[in-house]
Amino acid sequence: MWFLYALIPCLLVDGVAVLPAPQNLSVHSTNMKHLLMWSPVVVPGEIIHYFVEYQGEYESLYMSHIWIPSSWGSPTEDPECDITDDITATVPYNLRVRASLGSQTSAWSTLQHPFNRNSTILTPPVMEVTKDGFHLVIKLEDLGPQFEFLVAYWRREHGAKEHVKVVRSRGIPVHLETMEPGVAYCVKVRTLVKAIGRHSPFSQVECVKVQGETLPLVLALFAFVGFMLILVVVPLSIWKMGRLLRYSCCPVVVLPDTLVMLFFFPFSMTLTSCSLSLSLVWACTLCGFTSICTKRREEDL
Repeated sequence: MWFLYALIPCLLVDGVAVLPAPQNLSVHSTNMKHLLMWSPVVVPGEIIHYFVEYQGEYESLYMSHIWIPSSWGSPTEDPECDITDDITATVPYNLRVRASLGSQTSAWSTLQHPFNRNSTILTPPVMEVTKDGFHLVIKLEDLGPQFEFLVAYWRREHGAKEHVKVVRSRGIPVHLETMEPGVAYCVKVRTLVKAIGRHSPFSQVECVKVQGETLPLVLALFAFVGFMLILVVVPLSIWKMGRLLRYSCCPVVVLPDTLVMLFFFPFSMTLTSCSLSLSLVWACTLCGFTSICTKRREEDL
């Protein structure tokens, strides 16, 4: 029984054991990620390696039907190979696989129908809709450089206009609109791939809402403190400025007692028009007349 089981994976051709070729080749392609898969060749106790080759339209028409080894899946121990980097044009590609064990190799198994990347399945990206204060923000899954995203958003109310924005961001939050308090906003998105001229269906709608507050609590607190500072600082500044102007432009002069005696009493008898309200310059000018009047009084006596 063990002897018969060991012979199952191999065939005899001219007395030489040959590995069976891999079977059931297929391509699973989602969002421009292409994976070639096949049924594994099983040899008990042995590790089988697989070689993958491709042939595009250019190789088929202009390079004598040559086959090129895959950049990622040749050789590989897994019964699958990522051929995304090999499929660079929107044309039919032929794909083939063979198994290898030591010096033994299988025949090539070829994909039944050529693969074209425009048959890839496009799905909506994973998205996260949030609010940053009063800002409507969306963060989208990074699907690669070939992808753009068509984002539609609107106010959740009757007759609201739907806005559309094309986003090329790779996993970076994007601001869509400034939200009004108490209003809900809804968002949906789909992927666009210009290289194949196709787009995915729209995602499920997600909505967010800003509560009816007019200002955040911290902002309101800062506004109140600023208002109180204005009430205190502005009147105090005006009062200080008034005092400064008063002492600068209209100084209060206190005359010495000697000057008052010389000015007031002698001139009360000779110059009745003199008064204590004269300015300091005028008083100093009149000091000369005081000396003259005093001298004339002494002569009269």
